[in-house]
Amino acid sequence: QVQLVESGGGLVQPGGSLRLSCSPSGTFFSLNTMAWYRQTPGKQREWVATITTGGNTDYADSVKGRFTISRNNANNTIYLQMNALTPEDTALYLCNAQVHPYNDGAQFPYWGRGTQVTVSS
Repeated sequence: QVQLVESGGGLVQPGGSLRLSCSPSGTFFSLNTMAWYRQTPGKQREWVATITTGGNTDYADSVKGRFTISRNNANNTIYLQMNALTPEDTALYLCNAQVHPYNDGAQFPYWGRGTQVTVSS
């Protein structure tokens, strides 16, 4: 069973920065594309950024130029460096990974439980 564990959230003032991490635990064959999403009460889950195993990245327009996703393939950890934060960035940030549990080609999406980011003065 694979678990994704996010960390690094907290309370930050507008204009500040935070760095989120997401690490897998448990046994699996490999992880493929990984991503960050965010969710606020009453709204649909919003995609934030994606990174492939090759390091290709993509960002939502709302965070482009402010957020940077990165990845350490040695330990399958991804990071989200968030700069110039605004109150609109307040959300529960969730990690997503496409996981190969076994070496049989099958791939499944896994989600972490999230880490809360609150941007407020």
